[in-house]
Amino acid sequence: MDPSTLILIGAIVFCGLGLLTSLRVLFEYERGVIFRLGKLTRAKGPGLIFLVPFGIERMNKMDLRIVALDIAPQDTITKDNVSVRVNAVVYFRVADPTKAVVEIEDYYFATSQLAQTTLRSVIGQSELDELLAERERINETVRLIIDEGSDPWGIEVTGVEIKDIDLPQEMKRAMAKQAEAERERRAKIINAEGEYQASTKLVAAAEAIQRFPVAMQLRFLQTVVEVAAENNSTTLFPIPIELFKPLVGDNEPASQDARLKALEVATETMMEALPDNKQRAALESAARKMIDGNAHQVEAEPAIKDDPNT
Repeated sequence: MDPSTLILIGAIVFCGLGLLTSLRVLFEYERGVIFRLGKLTRAKGPGLIFLVPFGIERMNKMDLRIVALDIAPQDTITKDNVSVRVNAVVYFRVADPTKAVVEIEDYYFATSQLAQTTLRSVIGQSELDELLAERERINETVRLIIDEGSDPWGIEVTGVEIKDIDLPQEMKRAMAKQAEAERERRAKIINAEGEYQASTKLVAAAEAIQRFPVAMQLRFLQTVVEVAAENNSTTLFPIPIELFKPLVGDNEPASQDARLKALEVATETMMEALPDNKQRAALESAARKMIDGNAHQVEAEPAIKDDPNT
């Protein structure tokens, strides 16, 4: 074979291999930062890209997807001198591939260190109550600081979330006591408000009963029925004082007939309220004895008054 032909074939094979090695395929979430003889040209991709072969152009592949960076637990002290242990997660992505390659050696490690120091700094400037109650605000503050610090590196921080806040056991017990005391305070206030509302309702009820005295008698009878329904062997209930007004007049004493009549009315009222026949019979017997005793007393009083020795 002619030497010139061999040289031509060799050149074709060499160029073909160089062409094949200079082709790159990048996915949609990838970009290639191209250096030509060590000098930055631009970022290419996605899709099929061509590099000048034989090492003239080199490419650094960058991933543009969001990265979830777990921040190790950080021991720090809050503004009100409480020792806490906090860990968080940072979400970021490469926004400018050229800066992430040229401006920083390892953007992942640098972002991690920046997130740790920022988290400790922000927690040190916040009190414990703010850290527990205003977590969203603290998350946004940490995100803004990290995003501002990593912006020259071509990094965009999309979110920061504090995962856990670990408190000392002494502080947990103190907070539990505080919560218990707060619950007791609320219970006492609610109880006092209930008593006040009940008292206002009782005042209104008393005013209504005062305008209509018959309502007191109806309420009395209802109470007697409720007590008698419990099947008690002994029943104690009050008697309205209005039944004894003839016995205790204001200015002059009532006649004996009026007192006996009042006793009979009271006895009949109490017997009607008692459904038990045994209790009714016992009460009737006692009332009869009381009425007979009062009758004998009426007969004896004129004799005593007429006796000259009295």
